[in-house]
Amino acid sequence: MKKTMSVLLALVLLLALSVPAMAAGEGTITINNAVVGQTYTIYEILYLESYNPAEGSEAYAYKATTAWNEFINSAEIKGTYMDVDAQGYVTWKDGADAAAFAKLARAYAAEKNLANQGQKTAEKKDDSNITTVTFDNLDLGYYLLDSTLGTLCSLDTTNPTVTIKEKNAEPTNVKTVEEDADIGQTVYFKSTVTAQAGAENYVFHDKMSEGLTYTGVTSVKLNGNDVDAENYTVKSGNDVTDNGCTFEVVFTQAFCDTLKAGDKIEISYTATVNEKAVVGGNGNPNESKLSYGDSSSATPTTTPPSTTTTYTWKIDVLKYTMKGDEEVKLADAVFTLSRDEKGTDLINLVKVKDNVYRVAKNNEEGAITQITTDATGAFTIKGLDSDTYYLTEITQPAGYNKLAAPIKVVIDDKGNVTYNGEYTGTVKVENKSGAELPSTGGIGTTVFYVVGGLMVLIAIVLLVTRKKMSVHKD
Repeated sequence: MKKTMSVLLALVLLLALSVPAMAAGEGTITINNAVVGQTYTIYEILYLESYNPAEGSEAYAYKATTAWNEFINSAEIKGTYMDVDAQGYVTWKDGADAAAFAKLARAYAAEKNLANQGQKTAEKKDDSNITTVTFDNLDLGYYLLDSTLGTLCSLDTTNPTVTIKEKNAEPTNVKTVEEDADIGQTVYFKSTVTAQAGAENYVFHDKMSEGLTYTGVTSVKLNGNDVDAENYTVKSGNDVTDNGCTFEVVFTQAFCDTLKAGDKIEISYTATVNEKAVVGGNGNPNESKLSYGDSSSATPTTTPPSTTTTYTWKIDVLKYTMKGDEEVKLADAVFTLSRDEKGTDLINLVKVKDNVYRVAKNNEEGAITQITTDATGAFTIKGLDSDTYYLTEITQPAGYNKLAAPIKVVIDDKGNVTYNGEYTGTVKVENKSGAELPSTGGIGTTVFYVVGGLMVLIAIVLLVTRKKMSVHKD
């Protein structure tokens, strides 16, 4: 009996030497390349009962933690991603998709509101947007590491330490637009989202200013190819999740799961410039952003806003004549504005107030094509694109000469107006009149009388001279 006990004791000592003591709280996980402002959370799925530290050894004894036991033994996990023996030891199945398992684990933690083993937000240490996050005093085990970037960072074992490099980055959103437009004109927008691997809960948000009327999403493309409509939902009006937005494009998680780092999602949509558009000045801004990451968060992570501005411009006109050095304003001149020199492509206008007109919306009631000047001689046409226009005088004020040709007016993309090749703040249109013709009793008839009298006098002198010459010869 003594010999048997001695042998058993020797075996126990041998085993004790070959298996490390599993001291609690000796594990460390360090994340290099962590993104400033993002929050990292760890969950212990399996605890490491023991492992062989010998180089090249892959001997690890895992069991599920109490919080994760139900998940590990669920029909979705057991037999597909992990095997669990009768004693509860867990082994990984060859060929199982670790990324898919991680996403299922992430969803389970959110659904069950499981306690985590640590949560830290990456803090700025210098001018860089990249830093390091460290979790220490961890029990040795198999951990799920998640981040608010919307991407699953890693599954790894602390034995006792592990360093993880954050390979993910924030998705980006860049927006473009046709910058100038008439009131009533369609404006075309395109936002390009650069995705990251492990994308989660992508929602595109767009907010339009009062001067723009949203008309719809025209296409969604992934790397230049159309995305099936079943992969996203367009919401507008009262259906949007962000009350400040005009519309949203909500992508399914199934679609997000297919995205790779660097994939380009192009969202094209349209709006029209309406009668509330700001003319010149700060224009009509439009802002978009992408939210992503943990959907349960009260304040989801978003990309920095991408803003474009749509501008619309105006033309100021003054009708006048010169009397000496005085500039006299003229009423009753009738003008049209067209896009062609012949005046066949007339622009419909709506009167906003005295002497102020704007470009009419499509099929708007009360639209006109002619403007008549009043005693001020002035009027303004607003809501115009940067383009070339022709101002034609179709009726001149009574007693004045009609303009011989339309006036070419050019608006550039900064709203500057030029006509006759020169920059001007106001298009000044001068009318001239001819001099009054002579009338009876006026100085004009006196001239005729004087000239006639002189001619008669000359004739008499010539006649008398000839007679004297004739007498002299006789």
